[in-house]
Amino acid sequence: MNLKNPKYLEIDNLFYGGLIVVNYYREQNELLLKNLLETNINMNISMFYEKQDQYKTIKELTYHIGNVGVEIQDNNPNRQDIDLAIYTYNDAKYIRKEMQVNNEDLYFLYIYIEIFANNIKDLENYLNNIEGQLASKGMQTRRANFRQEQLFISSIPIMENNIDIKNSARRNILTSGLLATYPFISSTIFDENGIFIGKNIYNNSLIFVDRYNTEKYKNANMCIFGTSGAGKSFYTKLLILRYRLLGIEQYVIDPEREYINLAKELNGIEIKIGPSSKSYINVLDIREESLEEGEQGYLATKISKLIGFFNLIFGELNEEEKALLEEKIIEVYKVKNITFDDESLYNENKNNIISKKFKSNDNMPILEDLYNILKEDENTKKFSIKLIPFVKGSLNFFNHHTNIKLDNKLIIADVYELGEDNLKYGMYLFTELFWDKIKINRKNKKAIYLDEIWRLIGVTSNKDVASFIYKIFKTIRKYGGSSVAITQDISDLFSLENGTYGKSILNNSSIKSFFSLEEDNIKILSENINLSEKEKIEIKSLKRGESLMFIGDEHILAKVECSEKEKEIIEELKEKKEGDFNSKNINCNWK
Repeated sequence: MNLKNPKYLEIDNLFYGGLIVVNYYREQNELLLKNLLETNINMNISMFYEKQDQYKTIKELTYHIGNVGVEIQDNNPNRQDIDLAIYTYNDAKYIRKEMQVNNEDLYFLYIYIEIFANNIKDLENYLNNIEGQLASKGMQTRRANFRQEQLFISSIPIMENNIDIKNSARRNILTSGLLATYPFISSTIFDENGIFIGKNIYNNSLIFVDRYNTEKYKNANMCIFGTSGAGKSFYTKLLILRYRLLGIEQYVIDPEREYINLAKELNGIEIKIGPSSKSYINVLDIREESLEEGEQGYLATKISKLIGFFNLIFGELNEEEKALLEEKIIEVYKVKNITFDDESLYNENKNNIISKKFKSNDNMPILEDLYNILKEDENTKKFSIKLIPFVKGSLNFFNHHTNIKLDNKLIIADVYELGEDNLKYGMYLFTELFWDKIKINRKNKKAIYLDEIWRLIGVTSNKDVASFIYKIFKTIRKYGGSSVAITQDISDLFSLENGTYGKSILNNSSIKSFFSLEEDNIKILSENINLSEKEKIEIKSLKRGESLMFIGDEHILAKVECSEKEKEIIEELKEKKEGDFNSKNINCNWK
């Protein structure tokens, strides 16, 4: 230890300089130390509270009030310090009233700040910085020159408020005023069973989030918004990877072929539909898991979903057209001996005794069956014409019986080959399929990721489809699930029905991650969610891999981080297809 310089201490090649807070504004409207706790400057903050004897304090205050009151009345009101005397008089009366009427106590408050750095130049810069920040909050400071050792002792956890400096720091405060000194106010999240997200940009604290914690969060839903290249896809892949290690069921709608490598690296499966694929999913399938045990109405439930799907193909249907279409759908199922009686979906054995074996995929109608029925009726012939590409044309891969099995906890749905105009059909098809999977077991944790969700709830979609997606976000919680909405097109997200569905999904997501956005998108977002002016500026100026996160009631600026192995997996994906994020720009030192 080197104690020779009165301006600082030198201990083990570190330089220490102390500040004493010696005065405050008379009234404070916010937490005193919030700005300090959100800086990256190395410091120790020490606070002492000394409770005063209530009887003695009230007695002294009463004596003071009487004396000052007489002086104010007797002396010339033009004296220069009359305002100060009146302030003192009123403050004393206020403190006495709070102690007598509201049962508050009086404390002496002492605040010391010890700053340390590797060299004297940095120490001086840090001291100036902290002095400026404190001054902006109405706190006057004094450097502990010639008292550096005493302040150092007072700032280490040995409960010693050194007599040589305490008289300078002492200020009185009521119990209610102590709230302003509460130190644990830096926004951070550290859920005990959470997964690692990254670091708080302001204070470098680690962020661990357990979105399935139903006691802390209303639901496990997430929204991930950001421009191309901001880091949203990288962040989503990290979530999928980390939750895979926890054995959580995950289903991903992948319109841009960005998540295929995750399936390979994590022993998941990839399901691709398109012209070159031999994997087929029948949109007319009725699956046993589409209803929970005790529920009824297989066909009625399926019809409501099919109306949404056919709205995508036929355009917005009016009520008459919906009624005609529903009639033909009922007819096509009747040909397969499927009616509104749920027992019709179970096969009979030779003894004519109903066995509880659900009808297989081969016993379901396909689009061609519906097409043949539609073209026979003049009222529905126009619908059959629009089905021709799906039955005989470029989209005839929709016209097959389902031939896939979904027996994996990580399934990536690749709809990239469908092309821009047809993506919505594949996305809806897989969303319905995964929704039935999610409802199988309420005890299992699961998640569905909807990338480019604007296609399903934006202006290119329709109310029936958007209502189905909203229903997933609203009810998935009771199935132990999590819905994740991912998009870069915020304007499209709020383009249907004046943004009703986009706003509903946003409000039904307890966790929101906003990566860098353009000014126009920030304006649209701020119209649908409460953003402060500071947060608007922050979103616009975020760097790659940085995000403003709304986690429950907390708002945190976070830097997403990864391990070397995670980086390796995601970079291998980028070599095959250039994504929207260069992971080399992320600090990946977490082990």
